[in-house]
Amino acid sequence: MKSLKKKFFKYCSVNKLKINKNQIEVIHLLKKFENNCFNKNFFSTLFKKKTKIVGFYLFGDVGVGKTMLLNFFYNNLDISKQRLHFNEFMISFHDYTHDHKKIDKSNSIRSFVNKIKKECELIYFDEFQVTNIVDAMILGRLFKTMFNENIKIILTSNTKIRNLYKDGLQREQFLPFIDIMESVCVEKELTIVEDYRKSKPNSLERFFHPLDEDANFKINQIFRKLTKDKKANIKELEIKGRTFQIKKYFEGIARFSFDELCNQNIGAEDYIKVAEACKFIVIENIPRFSDYNADKQQRFITLIDILYEKKIPLMTSSDLKLEDFNSSKSLKIPFKRTLSRLYELTSIKMFN
Repeated sequence: MKSLKKKFFKYCSVNKLKINKNQIEVIHLLKKFENNCFNKNFFSTLFKKKTKIVGFYLFGDVGVGKTMLLNFFYNNLDISKQRLHFNEFMISFHDYTHDHKKIDKSNSIRSFVNKIKKECELIYFDEFQVTNIVDAMILGRLFKTMFNENIKIILTSNTKIRNLYKDGLQREQFLPFIDIMESVCVEKELTIVEDYRKSKPNSLERFFHPLDEDANFKINQIFRKLTKDKKANIKELEIKGRTFQIKKYFEGIARFSFDELCNQNIGAEDYIKVAEACKFIVIENIPRFSDYNADKQQRFITLIDILYEKKIPLMTSSDLKLEDFNSSKSLKIPFKRTLSRLYELTSIKMFN
């Protein structure tokens, strides 16, 4: 059988991807992780920690290739596995515990983990981040139970484990989760100078600025071409007893103002439903961000993460160039990822 390293070289060659020594080092560590976790006859002390290793945590700046590396590794694992957006995972957990408590007052966390164990040996979380206090409070017990049941995880993130949920409410209650993660995970930083997403030979064909007549004309022109001969209607999405309306919906093509998506009390569940209903989305009038509208910015970050995960191309407009966007202080790190993903989602050669 080909080694993982040789497979990676071939993968990069076929997909015309650059290779560098930092990525090769990660591939080497991932192979060790695979041997340590899944090769039953492999008795190794490669990861010299007292606690059994069940996780691989790859962090680094945006566009360095974290997702590409773990996607490659995940696709080459011959085990039962699931790739999940963290928001979807936590939504499924909260839904399960809500339904479980109706019929059984026993430990819903253990019951949920037992359900996972029957379905997979490993879960892959891409761009792991914790922003919700409810999730922050539950993660320690949930992940500890998963690890006790020998469920493995691989994760990418923009920040080291110790800095997760930094400056979050009641963060002291989140610290046990951090301690658990540091004790059971191989933690590796991937550093590369350039953002590979921005270095691709694709241009921002669907990001329009400033907000003027010319930008509006171009958006309308493209939108008319996209929706030609398509029937317009109001699409209603049912989300746990609530109704979310897509007012401008043309058989999978939707047009929103920023405020419709990010200036009301909606979140990940709503965005997942929107992504499932759409194959192309227009978002107009993206504003400047600061500490004064950090709540809107957080929703926008969540929205773009989900649309990127679901591979939904975008057309957007703003008064700012993409490289001139600012951020609230607390969201500077995750927003760098959002800008990088916006660059790709609004590019013609997206995902090519």
